[in-house]
Amino acid sequence: MSQLLITAAEQENPLFPPIPELVIGTLAFVIVIAFLAWKLLPNINKVLEERREAIEGGIEKAEAAQTEAQSVLEQYKAQLAEARHEAARLRQEAQEQGAALIAEMRAEGQRQREEIIAAGHAQIEADRKAAAAALRQDVGRLATELAAKLVGESLEDHARQSRVIDRFLDELEEKAEATR
Repeated sequence: MSQLLITAAEQENPLFPPIPELVIGTLAFVIVIAFLAWKLLPNINKVLEERREAIEGGIEKAEAAQTEAQSVLEQYKAQLAEARHEAARLRQEAQEQGAALIAEMRAEGQRQREEIIAAGHAQIEADRKAAAAALRQDVGRLATELAAKLVGESLEDHARQSRVIDRFLDELEEKAEATR
C-alpha cells in the first residue's frame, strides 16, 4: 500500500491541474470574459434598458390611458345625468303643456256648448214667437169668423178685429196661467 501511495503521489492529481495549464486556462477565461464584456455586455445592457423603458413607458401609457378613460367616464356620467335631468324637465314641461291644453280645450268646449245652448234657446224662443204669432193670427181669423157667425154681422173692420182678437187671446192666457 505504501507503494501505491507513492505512485499516486508521483502521478498527477486530476483535481489539481498542472500550473501551466491552469495559467493558460485562466488567461483564456479572462480573454473570453473580456470579449463578452466588451462586445456582448453593452448589447445585453442596451436590450435590457430598451425593455425596461418599454415596460415603464407601457405602464405610463397604461396609467395615462386609464386616467383618460376615467376622465371620459366621468364626463359621460355627467352628460348622462344632464341628459336625464333634461329629459325629466322636458317630460314635466310636456305634462304641464298637456294639462294646459286639456284645460284650454275643456274651456273651449264649455264655451261652445254654452254658445250652442244659447243659440238653441234663442232659436226656440224665435220659433215660439213665430208659432205664437202664427197661432195668434190663425186663432184671430177663426175667432173673427166665429164671432161674425155669432153676432151675425161682418167684422171686417181691421181695428175692431185686432181688438177683439187681442182681448180674446189675453183672456185665454189669463186662464192658462190661472190653471198652472
